[in-house]
Amino acid sequence: MVDDLGIGDLGCYGNKTLRTPNIDKLAKGGVTFTQHIAASPLCTPSRAAFLTGRYPVRSGMAALSNIGVFLFSASSGGLPTEEITFAKLLKQKGYSTALIGKWHLGLNCNSKDDFCHHPLNHGFDYFYGLTVTSLRDCKPGEGSVFVAGVRAYLATPLQLIGITLISLEVLHYIDLLRIPRGALRYFFLISTVLFGLLLIFFYTFRYLNCFLMRNHQIIQQPLSYKNLTQRLTEEAVQFIGRNADAPFLLFLSYLQVHTALYASKDFKGKSKHGLYGDAVEEMDWSVGKILDVLEKWNLNDKTLVYFTSDQGAHVEEVSSTGEVHGGYNGIYKGGKATNWEGGIRVPGLLHWPGVVQAGVHIDEPTSNMDIFPTVVKLAGIPLPKDRIIDGHDLMPLLQGKILRSEHEFLFHYCNAYLNAVRWHPGNSESIWKAFFFTPNFDPEGSNGCYNSHVCYCYGRLVTHHNPPLLFDLSRDPGEKSPLTPETEHRFYEILDVIQQAVNNHTKSLCIVSNQLSWGNILWKPWLQLCCSSFFLSCYCDHESEEKLSLPKA
Repeated sequence: MVDDLGIGDLGCYGNKTLRTPNIDKLAKGGVTFTQHIAASPLCTPSRAAFLTGRYPVRSGMAALSNIGVFLFSASSGGLPTEEITFAKLLKQKGYSTALIGKWHLGLNCNSKDDFCHHPLNHGFDYFYGLTVTSLRDCKPGEGSVFVAGVRAYLATPLQLIGITLISLEVLHYIDLLRIPRGALRYFFLISTVLFGLLLIFFYTFRYLNCFLMRNHQIIQQPLSYKNLTQRLTEEAVQFIGRNADAPFLLFLSYLQVHTALYASKDFKGKSKHGLYGDAVEEMDWSVGKILDVLEKWNLNDKTLVYFTSDQGAHVEEVSSTGEVHGGYNGIYKGGKATNWEGGIRVPGLLHWPGVVQAGVHIDEPTSNMDIFPTVVKLAGIPLPKDRIIDGHDLMPLLQGKILRSEHEFLFHYCNAYLNAVRWHPGNSESIWKAFFFTPNFDPEGSNGCYNSHVCYCYGRLVTHHNPPLLFDLSRDPGEKSPLTPETEHRFYEILDVIQQAVNNHTKSLCIVSNQLSWGNILWKPWLQLCCSSFFLSCYCDHESEEKLSLPKA
C-alpha cells in the first residue's frame, strides 16, 4: 500500500512519463481494477476499513470534526481492540504476520506502555515503521502542515491581541483610558506565553511524533529519511526470507509518496517530475525487490500480491518553492480528502500466477474493504458472524467465475458524514453517483482546496445539494456534467432508490465510541513515548548504531 499515490501516476493506468516497470509487470501478469475504491479519502479511516473490511464509521474511525486523522503519537484514540483485522485471523491460523512501514491507527490508550492500538495488538507478529505518519514537519526544511491551520484559526486572534495591546498602551499614554500597569503586564505575559507555546509546538513536533519503532521499542527518534525506502524494503525482504517455508502475511505500507517527500541518491533527480517523481520511481524499485525475493524463494505461484494506494493523490501539495509535491489523478476530479473520483479511485492490482487471470482489466466497482474477506477465505477461515463485513470476496471476480461486482451500492463518507452513494444496478451498465454535499474548492474554479491545504466536510466549507448532484460514471467518469430531470428522465426514480439504500444502510449502523473525537486526538503528555529524557529532546539512533555494529562482509 502506497500513501497518497494517484491512479494516474502509474504506467499501467496510462502514465507515459513516470517509470514504473515493476508495478506495470504486476498489472501485466494479473488483474487491473479500473474502478477500485478506497473506503475513505483519508489515511486513518481508509486503513481501518482496509484491515477490517468495514466502513470506518462502524468502528468509530470517522471524525465528527474537521480533523479526520491522527496527528500525534500521544493521542489516545485508535483502532478499537474489539475490531478484527485480517492479520489477527491469519495469525490465529498459524501465519507469520508483519507490518512494515506506516500504521496511523493509534498507539496507546491510558498509559505510554499499554500499546492497546499498536500493530502487535491487532494481529501482527512483527512491526517496523511509524505509528503515525510522515509529515512535512518530520523533515527539517520542508515547512509545516499546520501553517494553513494556524493561518485560518490563529492569525486573526493573534492580530487582535496585538492591536488590542498597542491600542490600550496608546490610550493609557495619552490619558484617555487609565489601565493599571499590572493588568497590561498580565495581558502581555499571557499573550507571550501563548505565542511561546506555539513556537515550542513547532520545534518539538518532529522529536515527539516522528520516530521509527521495531515492535514496541523506539529505534530512531526523530526519524531519519536517509535511505528510508531501502531500509523498509530490506526489512520486508528479510521477513519473506525468514518465512519462505511457512505461511506468511506481509503488509508493506510505504511512507511514500506522502509529504515529506524523499528519495535516495540513486533516484534523486532522475525522474521527469521532480522529487515526487523520484519518490514514485524509488517505490517502484522497492516493489521490484519484493517480486525478486518471491522468485528467489520460488514463492511466485504460492503468493497473492495486492498493490494499491490508501486514497487518491493530494493535489494541494505544493512545496514552499512552488514544486508540485502531489500526484496525478488522471481524468478524475479532485483528490485526497474528497469523494470526487480523484480522491477515492485508486490503483487496484492483484497478481497470482496460475490462479488469477493475467492481463485482464475489470471495470466493475470494487473496494479496498474487499481484501479482508478475500484473504480470510483464502486462508480457510470463516468470516466473523458477530459483525457486518462490508467487503466482498474478490476471487470469483478475479477468476472470471462471475462478471459483475457484488457491490450494488458503495457509500462514500467524508469523515463521519455520508457524502455520496454509488449505485451499480444489476440490470444496467450505468454507475450512478449521487452527492449530498460537495467541498467548496478554493480558489473557485480550481481542482482542490489550496488555501486550507485539504478540503473539509461541513459548515461553510461545503455546499449541500437538494436534490443531490447526480452523475453517471459510465458516461461521465470525470464528473463534469451533473444530470437533471431534463437530461435523465429517471432522475427522481434513481434518487429514490439511492435514498432507500441510504435508509437501509443507516439502520445497520450502531453507536460506537468516536476514536477521532477531540478528546482522543489531542496530545496527552502522559502518553508520550521518548527514548531518552525530555531534557535530551527525545533523541536516539539505535538504527544507525545497529548498522555500524554489523560485521563487514
